[in-house]
Amino acid sequence: MTDDLAADAARPVPPPQRPRRAVLLSLFAGFAVFAYVLDQLTKLWVTSTMVEGERIPVLHWYFIRNSGAAFSIGENITWVFSLIMAGVAVAILFQVRRLGSAWWSLALGLLLGGALGNLTDRLFREPSFGMGHVVDFIQLPNFAIFNVADSAVVSAVGIICILTIRGIALDGSRVGGHKDGDAHE
Repeated sequence: MTDDLAADAARPVPPPQRPRRAVLLSLFAGFAVFAYVLDQLTKLWVTSTMVEGERIPVLHWYFIRNSGAAFSIGENITWVFSLIMAGVAVAILFQVRRLGSAWWSLALGLLLGGALGNLTDRLFREPSFGMGHVVDFIQLPNFAIFNVADSAVVSAVGIICILTIRGIALDGSRVGGHKDGDAHE
C-alpha cells in the first residue's frame, strides 16, 4: 500500500485544464454583444439628435446622418442585403463550435455583431420590414459614410485576413498541423 502511495506521489501532476472552450465562446459572445450594442446605441443617438443630411464636424471628419444602401447601390432591393446578413449570421453561428483561437473569437464576434447591427436596421427601420434603411453617420475625408456595425465588419475581415496569411485556422492550428499556442495567437 505504501508503494502505491509513493508511486502516486512520484507521478507528475498534469496542470489543471482551463476551460478554454468556455473562454473562447465567452470572448466571441462578448465581442458580438459589444459591437451590436455599441452600434445600436450610436444609431439611437444619431436618430434622436440629428436630422437626415445634417453634418456635424468632428476634428477632420464628420457625423452625417445618412440612410440608405451602401454607396446608394441597390436602394430598391435592400431585402437582398437582409438575406445576406441573415445568412452571414447563421454561417458564423455554425462555425463557432470550431473556435480554437482568441483572435478568431474576436473576429467572428465582431463580424456577428456588425452583421446583426445592420440586419436589425434592415428589418425594423423605415420604410418597411426587410427593406429598412441602415443609419450611417461617420464620414472620413474623401471616404464613404459608415457606422459602427460597418467598422466592426471591416475590422473582423482585416483580422481574418491576417490570421489567414499567418496560417492560423479557425481551430487555432497552424498550416503544418500543430496547435498554435496562446503566445502565437
